[in-house]
Amino acid sequence: MRNMMPKTVALLAGSALLAAGTAHADRSEWPDNFTVGTASQGGTYFVYGSGWANFISDELGVSGGGEVTGGPTQNLALVHSGDMAFGLTTMGPASDAVKGESPLAPGLAMDNVCALFPMYETPFSIAALSSSGIESISDIPDGARIGFGPAASTSDTYFPAILETLGVEFDRRNGGWSDLGGQLQDGLLDVIAFAAGIPIPAVSQLEVQTDVNIIEFNEDELVTVLENFPVAEFTIPASTYTTLEEDARAVSMWNFAIAGCDLPEDFVYEVTKATMENNDRMRSVHRSAETTIPENIVHNTVLPFHPGAARWYEENGYDIADDMIN
Repeated sequence: MRNMMPKTVALLAGSALLAAGTAHADRSEWPDNFTVGTASQGGTYFVYGSGWANFISDELGVSGGGEVTGGPTQNLALVHSGDMAFGLTTMGPASDAVKGESPLAPGLAMDNVCALFPMYETPFSIAALSSSGIESISDIPDGARIGFGPAASTSDTYFPAILETLGVEFDRRNGGWSDLGGQLQDGLLDVIAFAAGIPIPAVSQLEVQTDVNIIEFNEDELVTVLENFPVAEFTIPASTYTTLEEDARAVSMWNFAIAGCDLPEDFVYEVTKATMENNDRMRSVHRSAETTIPENIVHNTVLPFHPGAARWYEENGYDIADDMIN
């Protein structure tokens, strides 16, 4: 891990900053601009990340924006290398990255990636056109053309293995969510297997244009997936989509915003403060941000927190173990 300023110095600096307020903070080491790695257009990451970047830019007066990427796995690599200041990722790919098991950089332990704040859980869900007759996972025919999202995304990393474990044989396809949604509507795909925050924009758009089946895991399938993958049980509320008449069983992974560990501590403190103290603004970016609250920092057991983020949490009564701070 990279050595940041001692905690006592950081706390003293924090006290001074708190007294002075954001407007009078020493910005001499702050970046002139920043970029947030998101994912493909049509997915929740792009909407959430771009909206959050715009909010932080407005709040702190630093030029910033979201950028289309390959998703969580690539975002880890881009933040680690310093090509992007911030990114969005999921705990599964993050665990692989810190262990040097990222498919994008095998053997490289990504130690310049720090956690900022919890975003939301990513449910793994499946959609097909109603006209296909596919109403359950067991209905998916052998050789079905399934879109798994961008290559190396959370969905593409885990969903094919999940379906294989459940006995599904398929033809694997990749692409951005908007593009895959169009292919499904045009009959070029049979199924889309999503791992994205809900409501997924591409699914909501499909619902407007055609009849869609949201396919849940049955009880036996759920048990099998929970036993074999780093996921948790999740329920997609019926209110998420007009298609759903009742809650649907699914599984999920937590998502966290990440930052380069070598970003200035005061800058990251102010970014964290703005995000954690304005949940109403975050929910206006995407309604999944209702879980973008400090209580959910407990769901990160993988990445060290950036010292600037940790300072805000500790000042506000949220304990973080010393070995979980970079």
